[in-house]
Amino acid sequence: MSFVVMVGSSEITDRNLDVSEKNIKDFMEALQVAGQLSADNVLQTLKLLKVKILNNKMATPRCQKVTDIIVDYMKTMKPEGELEELCTEVLLALGFQSPGIVIFKLWDRWHLNNLPPNGLLVAVGRLIFCQGADPYIGVTWEYILHLLRMAQKEDDMLAVCHVLKGLVISARKHLDLGTKNDEIMDITQEALSIKAYLTLRVLFNRWSLRSNNKVTEEALVIIGHLFFLIPPSKLKNQVNRLTRWLMTLMSAKVAPFYISQCIFQLIDALALSGCGGINLESQLGNIIGMLFKQLSETVEDSNHHSVQNHSLALKAFYILTKLYNDRVVTLIRENVESKDPAKIVSTIQIFTDVLQKVPQTEQLKNEVMHSVIIMIQEDLKPVQRALLNFIEMLIQHDYLAPPQGSIIINYVIKLSESDCSNEEDIQLTCSKILQMVTLPKLITLVCQPRNTLAFVPLSKMATKMALRARSLGQVPYLSSFHLRPTQFISPQKLLTHLVMFSLKPYREGEFGVSSLRLLYALHPITSLHPVINSNVGQLWMTEIPQMLQMLDDHTEKSLNQEEWEGRLLQFSSQSLLAIDDDSWLEQLIKVVLERINYFSDDDEEKAFLYKFFGFTLRTSRNIKMVQMMLSAILQTVHEELQEREDKNLKLEYLDALTKLINILSSQPMAFQFKFPQKIEIVTFMMELIREEPLNSISSSIRQRAMNFITNFRKLHPLTEVEERTELLQTCFQSVLCLPSTEDLQKEASSSQEAQATEDLLMETLQSLLRLMETLIVEMPSQIQYCLEHLNIWLNSQNDNERERAMWCAARILGFTAKWNNFGVEIKFSRLGCLVRLLAMRCQDPVDNICFLSSQAVYNLYRILLLQKQMQRKKQGLWEEEGKSEVYSANVFYNNTFEIAKAFAEYFTEMQLTHLVLTAMEGLTDSKATVSLAAAQLMSAVMKERGRDMIKIEEIVEGIVGRLNLQLEPNTQEETMRAMCLLAGNNTHRVVPMLLNKTLPWDRTNLALWKAFGTRRETTISVLQLLIGILEKLHSREESREMAFQPVAVTCALCEMLSGSLCQEAVQELYPRLLLAILHHLYWVIEQNVPQKMVVYNREEGPGHKSKPFDPTSCALEVVKLVFMAAAYEGVVVYANQHHCWDLLSSPKFYYIGIMDLTSGIVKNCEPAILHRILNLIRNILYSSNYHRRILARTFYAQLLWHRSVAQTVGQDFLGNLIKWTNEPNIIMKEVGLRGISNLALHPGQSESLKSQVPFLRDFLKNEARVTMQAVKSLRNIICFGKQQNTKVVFCSISKQLRPLINDERDLVKISATSALGHMLHRVHKFKPGAITRREIYSFLVPLLLSIQDNNTEVVKACGGALTEWTKVIGWSSLTQTFQHTTLSDHIQVLEETCKYLVGTKKIQLVGEFLSQSFDFLTSPQSFLREAAINFIGLTIKRLTMKRIHEDDVELLQNAIGSLRNDPVESIQSLVTTTLKNLDEYLNPESISATRMSQLSNNIFKVTGMKTSERKKRLFKTVKQERDDDDNQKKNIWNWLRGPLNSLGNWHNRRVKTTPLIIGNSDK
Repeated sequence: MSFVVMVGSSEITDRNLDVSEKNIKDFMEALQVAGQLSADNVLQTLKLLKVKILNNKMATPRCQKVTDIIVDYMKTMKPEGELEELCTEVLLALGFQSPGIVIFKLWDRWHLNNLPPNGLLVAVGRLIFCQGADPYIGVTWEYILHLLRMAQKEDDMLAVCHVLKGLVISARKHLDLGTKNDEIMDITQEALSIKAYLTLRVLFNRWSLRSNNKVTEEALVIIGHLFFLIPPSKLKNQVNRLTRWLMTLMSAKVAPFYISQCIFQLIDALALSGCGGINLESQLGNIIGMLFKQLSETVEDSNHHSVQNHSLALKAFYILTKLYNDRVVTLIRENVESKDPAKIVSTIQIFTDVLQKVPQTEQLKNEVMHSVIIMIQEDLKPVQRALLNFIEMLIQHDYLAPPQGSIIINYVIKLSESDCSNEEDIQLTCSKILQMVTLPKLITLVCQPRNTLAFVPLSKMATKMALRARSLGQVPYLSSFHLRPTQFISPQKLLTHLVMFSLKPYREGEFGVSSLRLLYALHPITSLHPVINSNVGQLWMTEIPQMLQMLDDHTEKSLNQEEWEGRLLQFSSQSLLAIDDDSWLEQLIKVVLERINYFSDDDEEKAFLYKFFGFTLRTSRNIKMVQMMLSAILQTVHEELQEREDKNLKLEYLDALTKLINILSSQPMAFQFKFPQKIEIVTFMMELIREEPLNSISSSIRQRAMNFITNFRKLHPLTEVEERTELLQTCFQSVLCLPSTEDLQKEASSSQEAQATEDLLMETLQSLLRLMETLIVEMPSQIQYCLEHLNIWLNSQNDNERERAMWCAARILGFTAKWNNFGVEIKFSRLGCLVRLLAMRCQDPVDNICFLSSQAVYNLYRILLLQKQMQRKKQGLWEEEGKSEVYSANVFYNNTFEIAKAFAEYFTEMQLTHLVLTAMEGLTDSKATVSLAAAQLMSAVMKERGRDMIKIEEIVEGIVGRLNLQLEPNTQEETMRAMCLLAGNNTHRVVPMLLNKTLPWDRTNLALWKAFGTRRETTISVLQLLIGILEKLHSREESREMAFQPVAVTCALCEMLSGSLCQEAVQELYPRLLLAILHHLYWVIEQNVPQKMVVYNREEGPGHKSKPFDPTSCALEVVKLVFMAAAYEGVVVYANQHHCWDLLSSPKFYYIGIMDLTSGIVKNCEPAILHRILNLIRNILYSSNYHRRILARTFYAQLLWHRSVAQTVGQDFLGNLIKWTNEPNIIMKEVGLRGISNLALHPGQSESLKSQVPFLRDFLKNEARVTMQAVKSLRNIICFGKQQNTKVVFCSISKQLRPLINDERDLVKISATSALGHMLHRVHKFKPGAITRREIYSFLVPLLLSIQDNNTEVVKACGGALTEWTKVIGWSSLTQTFQHTTLSDHIQVLEETCKYLVGTKKIQLVGEFLSQSFDFLTSPQSFLREAAINFIGLTIKRLTMKRIHEDDVELLQNAIGSLRNDPVESIQSLVTTTLKNLDEYLNPESISATRMSQLSNNIFKVTGMKTSERKKRLFKTVKQERDDDDNQKKNIWNWLRGPLNSLGNWHNRRVKTTPLIIGNSDK
């Protein structure tokens, strides 16, 4: 124990301690005895032991021993504190050398019901990270799952967490590195995921993790790592539970870092699977709420967890935004509306972090801008700094482009105002943001009146940017500003604004200096004239610095304002002189006038503007422009006296002229008086009207001018058409374009002025109306031109202009309609255009316009009606009563259809066409109601007078072109209806145009064809034409080249028939349409169609690709749609079940497809339809066109399946069918036989068909399908014929039918066998006699041979036929056997049959069957030869061959032996086996012969006679015995009679008592 003593010394050191193997061994032995060493000794020794182990490689046994001792010590002594930690470190040192030794200590036997020491758990948790610990991850995890359920105390739980944490982190590390985990770890990835899921379940179910403690924090860390190991599907199912748990932990005040980390890991793990799942989406609100709370926590830079908590929450938001962009942004935005600044700041932080990492969509920008605007409107002080930082980021992502960008800029400007109390850093941020704005935009902001308080900082920034641009050689020209006046300030406004701000230079300290410096930085002001601009620049470079120096030398008090104003005016005047551009000055004048109005309350500034205006006038050298400027200034409110004098002069002049005209007009000869100056005066009046402003109505000049012209009407010469046109246009322009009454009233300074303005406006309108009435009276025939001049204003975008124009139209038409005498005919040569002009406004968005429009239309209708009545009266015709009472303005109100109906009879063909062509232009009107009215007008006109249209091609192309523009939905629908009506009335012109469009058609063309199927009359008309096209083009044998038009017809039918409204029309044309498209299909499938040729695309709905069709599939689709549209869905179902579509797609099997399709029609359609089809095809049965002939005859034959068709009176069905069977064409033969087969199904045909049996019998040796149809025909004749004919007919065909049972063609074999079964079933009902039974017997062997076939259908058919055979013959015990025969047991069935056959004791019958089988041994079919051998072998197996006559045996041997050299090896082998079996049956084991048998043998040897054994004959033989032999035998028997009497008697008794056994006794 020297080691222990040394340890006890206080002076012991690492240097003098000999940690030898022996000392270690002694220490370990002492350590095993509890309490032998003090805690201090153990502590010091363990420290040195750890050093020893770390610095030296220990042998594995020694390492194992030390580990066992340390663990036993920890288990026994339960050390705590530093001693426990040191034990753990020793274990770690041991584990670094051999981790498996320490890890395996976890599952010592004594741990099964107890927890391992905590130190051991901690050590294992750390060792799991070490190299070499990978193979223990799986087994360790399995054991830890057991410990999880046992841990209850906090220390134990924390120790277990150490291990579990190491496991999950190590497992994740291997998975993340992409290594082959199955090779490194001892657990597969799948098993690992299961373990992770179980761990999560155990932690939730066994541990109470709902309080704020260290265990919960560690569990959160572990669970966060588990998320990446659990299968995504299972993790998604746990989201709801996890969310509730995390919310509980937040309530328990668990450290935010652990919760944020867990949320982030959950979201990250789910995102790795590709989608978050519906549970995560449903919990978004709760999760985002938790993340917001985490972000609201104060960030302490010194606290790592605090910083990480903030970072992880932002990362979680980023991932959520990628998964659920719109939803997350919406949830984040909800916090913007909160009144809590902390929440808003958190929201801004999230936006700032997230938005930089997600796609910047327009929707996202709009939503973010909306949130920013809300925050700006609230303008909470604590939020400003964060909000500005966010705005700065937004500008970097081009968020100022939307309209809301100006709101942000205005907010930033507000914060940067010079008198603002904001902190310096906020103002610096504002300055930084504003410098990100473009220079033109910033200068525009500088000059906006609302930014006056921020003028100084803004102008400084603009100056700085301009100077920087100049230093880079980028002269900041502003001339392009005027090209975008709605976006940027014009140069004229900029100059005026800066000059005006320089007027009071010390305002806010630096207004003047800032303005001048900005001007200095921006020279030259324009680039329209470079030389002049250069002069301006030089002027400013000299003048502005001097003016700035003047301001620097003075203060606000010392500066002489008058002197400064003079200097400023001098500077402005010199600048204008340098510019020297009248067009530029003209724009400047307008700006100055606007400023005068703006500064109307500031006399000092207004006075300066007037002076500035004067300098501008003096600068211009253009006299006309000066006059214009003077005129403009006279109209301002600041020179009322001069303005009033000017207007009075005009008004007095008009009054004088008016009095003169009134005097002249009152004279009796007034109408004869010619006033040569009339045109000049009218022209002068128009000039006065033109001079009146269009934006106000401040005087009655235009009204009086129009009144004057109206009064002038009595004087000659009359106004010519050209002058009338100019006059109307001038007056309309001056009056109709005036602002609305509401706008004029708003401009009024008082209510009295507003009322006066309204009154003046109404008086002016009345004057315009009287003028129009005057012109109408002068030339009544010109009324339509008068109204057409209103077209511009009737279609105006301004409601007030349209309303006034319609008011004029209604009044003038009403005025005309009130005339009592229509002596002068008013010709409306363009009536269509006029009706269209008025009618389209009957559905105007403004209700009063609709009312006025209905009045106008009704007045026009009255004019036409009155003219018609006058004409009828002149012609002496009766007046139409009640005509005027049918319509009224109320009827026309909002009713375009009634308008078109009322006017339809008055239109000429050309007017109709013009109406439609002009209405067509309104289809694209921006107002939905107007475009709809245009479509309804077209639709109504086409319904009433569609047949009278001309220029059909132009109309069709026009409508199609506008439909391609994607009209408003209701307009599109009504336009389609109009096109449908047009096609219905002009089918032969519209349909070919649309058919000639290039295939495949676009959506518009497809929609048109679909529309043609929505109206019965149109549908019938179009279908008839399409059917005619198909019938005409395919009426003769076509070339092999693909034709275009018939294919286009099928595409059109695909669309027309796909709707639900065409049923009635299709039913009316159903048979003809069906035959036409089926004939077309036959034609298509025989063409050389290019591969992947697409002629039609069908839309399959939202989210699906369109389905392409080639010519064949398109035609097939039409066939289906014909049945569906005709309400015969059952035919389509039947065709699907019988694969008709595949058959119809093949030229070879097309006629079979028609047969099956006709069967579906017979089963699902009414007899009347069948007869309609019969009547159609009857005319083309002998068509010269082969395709038509095939189609018609196939239909004809299969329609006979229905009794009502077969019993049609006056039809020679049988005669036609027989003719076809005699034709050389195989298909025609088959079709004819198919018809006979169907005809035989019905009563009344028995006698006529019986006589055809010999004829039909000849077809049993024909091509396969012909043979099959012949078999079916004979079957039906037998099965459905009269009773007395059944057996006779059966016997007459059995000889020809029998070979077909074994035909080498499977289809023929199956058909014949199946038919035989049906025939036998029928024969059995009438008790067959001996002859019939003999014929029936002859079918057994062929059936037994065929049942050995490997074809399931053949076996099934044979089983059915044999079942019926046994019923007829009476072999009832075999009925059940045959009834359930399958391919797997057919040989066993054959064996059972042979057994039963031999067991009947009818040896001759057996012989007959064997003889029949001999015929098959020479068959060319190897299968039949082998089957015959099988049958013979199984039969003789059941016979007692030793009792069969030698001749018969020899015959069997020879028959079988004939196949010894068969070319098929399997048959040779079978023959050898059968012969060998036969020899065995013939030579059984010998038995002891009795003395009697020896005596008998000797006697026969002596006599030379054969031994008589009473052997049976299998086969019938001809008895040939020679006379000599008979005599010799008689003599011998006489000689032996005596001795052998006793022997004969004994033998006879033996035979009588022993029955004859035919079969083998041992079988």
